[in-house]
Amino acid sequence: MQEAIREAKLAEELREVPIGAVIVHGDEIIGRGHNLRETTLDPTAHAEMIAIRQASEHLDAWRLLDCTLYVTLEPCPMCAGAIVQSRIPTVVYATTDPKAGCAGTLMNLLQEERFNHRVDVISGVMQQECAGLLTNFFRELRRKM
Repeated sequence: MQEAIREAKLAEELREVPIGAVIVHGDEIIGRGHNLRETTLDPTAHAEMIAIRQASEHLDAWRLLDCTLYVTLEPCPMCAGAIVQSRIPTVVYATTDPKAGCAGTLMNLLQEERFNHRVDVISGVMQQECAGLLTNFFRELRRKM
């Protein structure tokens, strides 16, 4: 999760919402990402999506079997769908997303029984630190308005 937090801080330096993700295969990080929606004007440029693309390129495969995704914020519907489609077996996230969380908060797409793949979910890892990054970012944004 420390590396995902590092990615979140890179996003914050770009004035992006500080969300970061890494994908680990064995002991190696094979995908990294941080939010780039504002920078790229791309609504799909979420941390998880970028990390999934990198990991797939690294493995030369769309199935990310035996991988774990670490992300600082609970995945949204788009990212949860990509996680299921890429067959990532485990997701570890730090803090819940009450507005778009789809790993248990609003719904649980990662463990939906009707899908052909379900994901193990671990939540709350380094929750306070990651929630603090987001709270401080939005507090500062409101202060500048």
